[in-house]
Amino acid sequence: MATALPAPGERRHEGLVLDFLAHLELERGLARNTLEAYRSDLLAFGRHLAEHGSEPETVSSREIADYLADLASGEGHPAASAATIRRKSACLRSFYRHLRREGLRESDPTAALAAPKRPAKLPDVLSRDEVRNLLAQPTGAEPAALRDRALLETMYACGLRASEVTGLELGDVDLEAGVLRARGKGSKERIVPVGRAARAALRAYLDRGRPTLSGQRLETEIFLNRRGGPLSRQGLHGIVVRHGRAAGLAGRLTPHTLRHTFATHLLAGGCDLRSLQEMLGHADVATTQIYTHLSSGRLKEVYFSAHPRATE
Repeated sequence: MATALPAPGERRHEGLVLDFLAHLELERGLARNTLEAYRSDLLAFGRHLAEHGSEPETVSSREIADYLADLASGEGHPAASAATIRRKSACLRSFYRHLRREGLRESDPTAALAAPKRPAKLPDVLSRDEVRNLLAQPTGAEPAALRDRALLETMYACGLRASEVTGLELGDVDLEAGVLRARGKGSKERIVPVGRAARAALRAYLDRGRPTLSGQRLETEIFLNRRGGPLSRQGLHGIVVRHGRAAGLAGRLTPHTLRHTFATHLLAGGCDLRSLQEMLGHADVATTQIYTHLSSGRLKEVYFSAHPRATE
């Protein structure tokens, strides 16, 4: 059966999307994963326009609002989550602002849309005992066990994103100096301290585990899969979830949970927000503020130890 060709309006939309993505890559330096998410969302919107006989240059605010409402409704398809709707809405806003700046639209149809509210949901965080139990799960001297131990220790010690962990290369880690170089969103680099336990786990893996995994391959990435290739984000997720299940954390643990836990434990230990922002690689300190959910007991402890008139 022949595949149906895209309608002229859909092809025109694809061209606008490609121009927009090129702008994002050149002008804003967005990460490849972010660009791919934008591309997927915008092409899905283009298919919707074609199915309803609309054009990207003439679509109205009402049509865009109806599109987002349909995604959330779940009628005839799985309902999109609130997070997905927020992402798609932000993507369309950025796209149509670009079209207006380029003179391809006289007005921005997304300007009248109500911005979806982000729920005040606190990230799931592990306790210190839960972290200790998790880090104790990879046992033995097999290459995969050495890798998994180094992986978990590094994620908790440095608060890295999944893409930053899998993107670590051999030249990014200085075990003698106790630092590593992480490449964050938009290819922005930052230097992050590496604690003693993570350094020991990394050294054991690099000395005794990685050479066996790599075999004859000459990969530069630190973390490798069982075939000697670079560990993917999906592979990383599977490793974290598997050890989380063994530690009694089924359903609670993802790579990002360790990043949340890193940030929360540092704040609870007295780390200031600006330093934490630098270590997490957040462009805006407001993003870091979600981690300020310290217990009232800890806040009282800090207050009474720091305020000069607290005990007078």
